[in-house]
Amino acid sequence: MNKYIIIVALGALSFGMLSSFAKIAYGEGYSPAEITLTQALAGTLILWSIAIFRKIKNGHKLVLNWKLFLAGITMGSSAYTYYLSVAYIPASLAIVLLMQITWLSILVDWIFFKKKPNTVEVGSALFIILGTILAGNLLDLSNAHISFTGIALSLLSALLYTLYIVFTSKIGKETPMFEKSALMTSGSAMIIFLINCEAITTSTHLDFGLLQWGTFLAIFGTVIPPICFTVGMPKIGSSLSSVLLTLELPAAVFCAHIILGEKVTFLQIVGIAIMLGSIVYLNVSKAKKEKIIQNKTAVC
Repeated sequence: MNKYIIIVALGALSFGMLSSFAKIAYGEGYSPAEITLTQALAGTLILWSIAIFRKIKNGHKLVLNWKLFLAGITMGSSAYTYYLSVAYIPASLAIVLLMQITWLSILVDWIFFKKKPNTVEVGSALFIILGTILAGNLLDLSNAHISFTGIALSLLSALLYTLYIVFTSKIGKETPMFEKSALMTSGSAMIIFLINCEAITTSTHLDFGLLQWGTFLAIFGTVIPPICFTVGMPKIGSSLSSVLLTLELPAAVFCAHIILGEKVTFLQIVGIAIMLGSIVYLNVSKAKKEKIIQNKTAVC
């Protein structure tokens, strides 16, 4: 089991480091549109190649669920707005704001599925928001010269990512992982291109360097994490997997500090700890509740 814990953790850590490298790419003159589109296209090519190879090897037909292609629009929109926010604000703040998906998913369930949050969920959401204020150094916003545009883009990315999670949890359960990922990445690439059609077609940066960055980010953001999660999550369970996914936050902050030289204060570390603690507590509580329900069902 320890092996699978490490595999899932590696997937989360792989996700976490992306924003720092995207920011380096911006420093080389590439735009968020160019980076996100190249990453999506490279990821699509890699995932379809794997999916087709597996189908040929196993002698099965491809299962195409076009709802997944449409759901990929939320994934692409989220990726683009997130990478765009990194152009305005520190990478460490962007990931902190993206982690609002925890309480946003609770809100979406309440609004659209009439699932009223319980006391634990409300309390966890409030602590996550408190941790966000500290981790993002938002109390010192007037002196930090932080872009409100960047903050708005990152929060929009969190909302879009929440919708992506909701959609993927409801559709395509029968579709194999690589085909599911390939379809959604295809939808992601389409929406990114449509949003930035003019900028992409007139770009003067479509060179080998951009291809290198796009391929690198695709491997560590589009290919490796899904493989790690598919291999590891069924072996360790959803509750432990949810806890391990929180490693994305400290990984992103650590990379931003080491690679980009972004300053991290003690108060920010406290905020990150509060956020992680709240997310872990929420997931552990959910796991206990599900276990109790399963035990009662088994007895009946």
